[in-house]
Amino acid sequence: MPQEQLKRALDLIATLPSTPELRREEIKLQVELITPLLHVRGYAAPETRAAVERAHLLIEQSEALGEPPDDPLLLFSVLYGFWVANLVAFNGDVLLELRLMGLSLLHAGKIEEGRTHFDRAVELYDPAEHGRLAILFGQDIGAASLSWRAIAWWLLGYPENALADARRALELTRDARHAPTLIYVLNFSFWTHIRCGAYTAAAALVDEYVPLQSQMSSTFWGAWGLMQRGCLAELAGQSADAARLITSGVEAMRSTGSTMWTPLFLSYLARANAHTGRLSEAWTNIDEAAKAIEMTKEDWHDAELNRVAGEIALMSPEPDAAKAEAYFARALVVARRQLARSWELRAATSMARLFIAQGRRRPAREILAPVHSWFTQGFDTLDLRQAKSLLDELAP
Repeated sequence: MPQEQLKRALDLIATLPSTPELRREEIKLQVELITPLLHVRGYAAPETRAAVERAHLLIEQSEALGEPPDDPLLLFSVLYGFWVANLVAFNGDVLLELRLMGLSLLHAGKIEEGRTHFDRAVELYDPAEHGRLAILFGQDIGAASLSWRAIAWWLLGYPENALADARRALELTRDARHAPTLIYVLNFSFWTHIRCGAYTAAAALVDEYVPLQSQMSSTFWGAWGLMQRGCLAELAGQSADAARLITSGVEAMRSTGSTMWTPLFLSYLARANAHTGRLSEAWTNIDEAAKAIEMTKEDWHDAELNRVAGEIALMSPEPDAAKAEAYFARALVVARRQLARSWELRAATSMARLFIAQGRRRPAREILAPVHSWFTQGFDTLDLRQAKSLLDELAP
């Protein structure tokens, strides 16, 4: 039932004498209203939050009357609404309290712990039994779990596993033929492909994603589309376009109440600004991203933010090598603490390049070789190819 029809039905119920049957129907319709609002208005938008809070109130009132809902998933879907609002308007402390652990732990920088929860979710998922839950939660649980485990795999240093999960999520989604799930999975699969350096495949996902989200008329998913295109533009060397698109995307995202992934988006914006000579704006972006991490505890991008800051320190007319080295060192510390091998590889590669430029070839090899040798897969992905090329350059 479309969003406006649900609202009209709820308005009609409000004019009728209350009965147990009518109260049960009101709860069901109020919970159903949450899902379209998640996608159209945004997960943390005021209208969405109000719908979740109203559903929770109705369930509490019903339980007080000795009339608990027949379907316990109604309450769980309301609790999910509370949780996802705190995910996209990132609040690390509240997320962990609400106990949807895989995503909460991943974003808090506890990546391996988060991955084990995704493992369990994927293991338990049965399309025949759980496919219908997409109506209550906005997207198919199995496809969503695979999409997020793909991100965790990449962070942990398993890019082939990451791409396999992303592809499996897309296959599962196409079989389910649920448009909101397809939008969701296309979006997060895009980011896995970007991190693996599969830019052509990522661009194809964007080409599929943008028309779908346009049909939904969703500011929230539209903001992600702007961000996708902006990050692709930056990686293609089109930094002026990248800065424009990412700025528009961040503004659109914030208009929905969402701050999720702000550190990541601002790091790309900082790169774009730096590459167009706007170094002051780039440092403003870095500072804002660092403050967002400190305030929200969305720690999973901290290592990469420090690495990008180090690269920017080397891009000024008077490069600051000491400042860059300090940022790279900080990136390595954070990545190692989080077991984020892929961030560690990037930071070690940046540090090695700096050392080579300073004539410090032996320290360069000592910082990069052990990280590269840890990897057991993904040697044809961009980061590992660049690291290998650098190590070949450093060979005796």
